[in-house]
Amino acid sequence: MLGILAGLKQEARLIRRFLPNAPLALSNATPEGARGGVERLLAAGATELLSFGCAGSLSPDAPPGTVIVADHVRYEGRDIPCDPDLSQVFGSAYARRGGILHSDVLVELALEKAWYFSETKCLAVDMESGVVAAAGVPFAVLRVVCDDAGRDLPPAVKTSVRDGAVYVPGLIGSLLRHPLQIGGLMRLGKEAALAQRAMGSFLQANPPQR
Repeated sequence: MLGILAGLKQEARLIRRFLPNAPLALSNATPEGARGGVERLLAAGATELLSFGCAGSLSPDAPPGTVIVADHVRYEGRDIPCDPDLSQVFGSAYARRGGILHSDVLVELALEKAWYFSETKCLAVDMESGVVAAAGVPFAVLRVVCDDAGRDLPPAVKTSVRDGAVYVPGLIGSLLRHPLQIGGLMRLGKEAALAQRAMGSFLQANPPQR
């Protein structure tokens, strides 16, 4: 049985359209949430896992909207290969292939992204895939790039998500402290919308064969 780990409620709603009966857990974009989510999925009987949702670009050649079916995950200094058969179920023949880096913290700065890319050659980074990869069952990673490798994330990204959704008080508080980030937030919102459309189109064209 397939279990799905996603970061946010919006991501969960998207994959639910294509896999309505699969057990699904949210990480709420925290390492503790990712570990708890995987534990719940395994306890529910999942024998294979999918890490699904957005990822931050590390490669200049992976712009927003790039759909990635990973071939490996870099976690705690080692590369863990994704299951090729399960990856094929999720459209590996039609997506960008490459590595996903797991990070327990938000990778915010363009300089950090460039350093991680030079060290790992991973295309993108997320906060769930390493936990999925370390679970000891076959797994796949289906991710879409939601930001640009060459730009810093706006400060509000750190405080504007809670319980898997936008946290308005955190967003407003960050805007009051850093009003010059408004342009960056608007750009990031457009990139996230582009990523959501790209993933939806990809799944429509390559529905999971489950």
